[in-house]
Amino acid sequence: MSIPVQKDSQITALLIAPNRELAQQFVATLPQTRAFQVLADLKSYPPAQTLEIRIRQLKPHAILLDLATDLAVATDLIRFITSLNPPVQVVGLDTRNDSDAILQSLRAGATEFLAAPFELASQRDAIARLRRLCGSEAPVSNEAGHVVAFSSAKPGSGASTLATQTAFALRRLTGQRILLADFDLTGGTIGFYLKLSHNYSVVDALQHAEHLDATLWSSLAVNHGGVDILPSPAAPYAEPIDGGRLRVLIDYARQLYDWVILDLPTVFSQISLIALAECERAYLVSTSELPSLHLTRKAMSMLTQVGLPKERFEVLVNRVERRDDIGAANLEKLFNCPVHASLPNDYFSLHRVVTLGQPLGPEGELGKAIEKLAVGLCGAFDEGKKTAPGVRELKPALSHA
Repeated sequence: MSIPVQKDSQITALLIAPNRELAQQFVATLPQTRAFQVLADLKSYPPAQTLEIRIRQLKPHAILLDLATDLAVATDLIRFITSLNPPVQVVGLDTRNDSDAILQSLRAGATEFLAAPFELASQRDAIARLRRLCGSEAPVSNEAGHVVAFSSAKPGSGASTLATQTAFALRRLTGQRILLADFDLTGGTIGFYLKLSHNYSVVDALQHAEHLDATLWSSLAVNHGGVDILPSPAAPYAEPIDGGRLRVLIDYARQLYDWVILDLPTVFSQISLIALAECERAYLVSTSELPSLHLTRKAMSMLTQVGLPKERFEVLVNRVERRDDIGAANLEKLFNCPVHASLPNDYFSLHRVVTLGQPLGPEGELGKAIEKLAVGLCGAFDEGKKTAPGVRELKPALSHA
């Protein structure tokens, strides 16, 4: 959700205008109106999923949408944008005062309509109404917890192991409230590895996302070693996931926990793309095997294409053997993004902790590497953040502070 607009402040906006002459005419008026701050300028109508990711990433107050190029496509986009939770205001832009375009766009859900040459007088009333609408949104708390995701391009790369052990390392280092959520709904293994006894799963949390409260949450999450866990379902769940509910669940968890660690399925899945748009930091886990390296490179290219910022992602190269002759510089050139760390192959330590259902300690090589990863995460974020009032005072989380 975007921050409410104060009186006379600029309205943040995403401009979508295949008609570049129309876009240039509108942008030329911005210095005079001082009404809009254009966060991004899209030169073609994007697919719905790509647009949703951009909206979640940029959090604009409004979408400035070209109606002139293709009214049918534009009205479909308006319906999609206004169906999001929370909805975003849509301002239709056209080359002339076309009554049919006005009617169709408003019926689809647009808030305002502006036509070239976008004279200041004709914009004034529309801008005032838009400011009132954007200013009525509820403010967002700046005290929510951090959301960090682990995913991979190739199944079996070890993302679940690293997500799990990083969650426990953060708990040891900070003593803060930690949630580990297993969103691999068809093949999640965290509950199995930790030998959890649980009646509910992350699917139950998603299905009740709009009705979550302290009592319900305490029955959904299970505590293990001081970390609260939302495990994946016992039986594979292949039904479509409502993206709105997923975002509501993540937002609710951020109010309860200092750290929300998401274990995601492969990065190419829809649930991963939706969740990644909500994260502050994401690790894409690869191994040094050629198929994994190849798919990781494809994944980074895809993430850039759908509009997720490259600086939010870092690659972790897992199960690296001492004899592997792969330099970080070569990998960064291959992936076109930073390689945050290489983690050693420590099969015997992992086998022992999985057999016992216990967290990996910081004693061995892999334990030290994960501890270093957690320390880096702590340093990457502002540690002066206060505990959010109200919700956290209910103490619904199972972790003991």
